[in-house]
Amino acid sequence: MLSLSIASPGTAVTFLRGNGSSNSTSSSFHGVRIPHQASARVPISSSSRKPLAVMMSKREAELKEIRAKTTEELNEEVIDLKGELFMLRLQKSARNEFKSSEFRRMKKQVARILTVRREREIEEGIGKRLSRKLDRQWKKSIVVRPPPSLKKLQEEEAAEEAAEAAKSA
Repeated sequence: MLSLSIASPGTAVTFLRGNGSSNSTSSSFHGVRIPHQASARVPISSSSRKPLAVMMSKREAELKEIRAKTTEELNEEVIDLKGELFMLRLQKSARNEFKSSEFRRMKKQVARILTVRREREIEEGIGKRLSRKLDRQWKKSIVVRPPPSLKKLQEEEAAEEAAEAAKSA
């Protein structure tokens, strides 16, 4: 077997060649062997992206805000966010203008809130089975109400109508 090694700063490559038997129908070249080197990966951030440290602190700040709220406030926020998601789906189906990035942002926010809620249940000693049962009961007890964005839109329309009525009177 013939072996040829090339060493460069940081890497070594070995080319292997089998014995010179003439009765073999396959190639005598057996590939390239590159030794694995354990090196620490450093995240590369381009100039268009924000630094990773800033993004982490932003996420931690959001979690602190979520953890500062009571469980009832968290439940109310989940209801509001799910209503907003419903409104976005309606806008999408009606082919109105909307920000598609809002879907992902709201879904992640709902997931964070539900995670904090589950952490609190674990601290109280509530098991998975009981947690699911309580979650089903909570979902059945939800009173349907318009999401905040729809309320805001309705208020703006009412203000415009009032302004038009004042002009015509």
